[in-house]
Amino acid sequence: MARLQSMKMKRVGVLPGFGLSLGFTMFYISLLVILPLSMVFINTVSVEWAKIWQTISDPRVMASYKLSIGASLTAACINVVFGVLIAWMLVRYRFPGARIVDGLVDLPFALPTAIAGIALTTLYTKNGWLGQFLSFKVAFTPLGIIMALTFIGLPFVVRTVQPVLQNLDQEMEEASASLGANRLQTFVKVIFPELLPAALTGFALAFARALGEYGSVVFIAGNMPMRTEITPLLIMTKLEQYDYAGATAIAAVMLIFSFILLLIINLLQWRTNRKFI
Repeated sequence: MARLQSMKMKRVGVLPGFGLSLGFTMFYISLLVILPLSMVFINTVSVEWAKIWQTISDPRVMASYKLSIGASLTAACINVVFGVLIAWMLVRYRFPGARIVDGLVDLPFALPTAIAGIALTTLYTKNGWLGQFLSFKVAFTPLGIIMALTFIGLPFVVRTVQPVLQNLDQEMEEASASLGANRLQTFVKVIFPELLPAALTGFALAFARALGEYGSVVFIAGNMPMRTEITPLLIMTKLEQYDYAGATAIAAVMLIFSFILLLIINLLQWRTNRKFI
């Protein structure tokens, strides 16, 4: 009996039990995530479906979908490649100024996005510090939008991949080399499977961040309808016109697309983990 009581005492932790923890978790998530997102759909379905369809299928809105989604995907893909490279450099090499570079990676987190947009526009306009030397336009083009989205999404990939590289056992690489594998084979067969889940997570975070970005893009985009007008800007325009139903309808489309993409990425992560376990 005394042994049973001592076992029960050992199970008591500092944190509350499962039921109380689950209750607080669901309350917190519902208050900050589920309830605000549900209001988007509630406001949307309160309008006639014909008007909703007219709003979300407008050619100007469709062009903004194409630009926002395409630029976000492109920026996220760029960030996966260079984010993994930067994380590899920070983890595997020691060089002067490494801590400064490591701190600069987090700069997009702390820097107001509007300042980033103004800085990029100043650099890459036709008469800008760098733009004047380029034979092609960057500012006020889709290329400028991709550059701004790449800037704000880079830390997500680096900070997701970096811990995996730090915990990666280098003895596995040495064993691969001792068995006759070259560097490419070692990366593909040993390192890449370990990095893939983290890289997919970083891609998802960078894409989601870019899809809803407004401050850093609105300056460098130029906001030309049918050419460089992003979806978040159209949502803001609808709100300024007091067209709340139209704004929520456009937002709902972007939200549904984000859910679908994140679901696909989570399924890929699950399949990847099962494959390499």
